[in-house]
Order: sequence, then C-alpha cells, then structure tokens
Amino acid sequence: MLFRVDAASGLSLADQIAVQVRAGVVDGSLAPGERLPPARDLATALQVNMHTVLRAYKQLRDEGIIDMRQGRGAFVRQDAGPGLVRITELAEQLLEEARKLGMSQQDVARLIGGVAQA
Repeated sequence: MLFRVDAASGLSLADQIAVQVRAGVVDGSLAPGERLPPARDLATALQVNMHTVLRAYKQLRDEGIIDMRQGRGAFVRQDAGPGLVRITELAEQLLEEARKLGMSQQDVARLIGGVAQA
C-alpha cells in the first residue's frame, strides 16, 4: 500500500495516515493479518516524525483495527473489515456530536445501553 500525506490538509498528518489504513481495510488492499510498514520506515518515506506514525497506529489500535506488538510491528487484525471500520466511524461521529451537546462518554454509553435493552 502506498501512503501519502499532504501538509496543507486540514487533517493532521497522523489522521491522514489512519484514514488511509482504514480505507485500505475497507477496499481490501490491506488484508486481515497483513503487516503495516514499520513506523520508522514509514516516517522516513513520508518525511514525517516517527511519533506521527506511532500516533496514527495507536489510534487504529484503539479502534480495534490493528494490533501492535513490541518488536514485531503493526498488523491488521484478523477481525478487521469494512463493517468494523464503518461502525468505528459512526461511533466517532456520535461521540463528537455528544461532546458538542455537552454530553460525556458515560452519558452516551448509558443511552446506548438503554436503546440496546429496548
């Protein structure tokens, strides 16, 4: 997979990298189990700080899209697929709207729990 970043973009460099990984999972160009480029190598290729790449990888790990193992690298999770990416995007949108309305994550979790029980 070829990564690109645009310093003039409104998205942070880390977000641009994360978006490209998500898109790769959705369109199948990144298969479950596939290894992502080492952070140092990708940072060099993109001419960005290695911590920028690590920030993107951490975001993807927190979303459940990749696994990271010390000394072994970052891999697309076996259960990662278009559905997981879409639900993650929707959850992020929901949390963003909730924050705008002054709601906490706990408030949103309670609401979702109530809807799930109904």
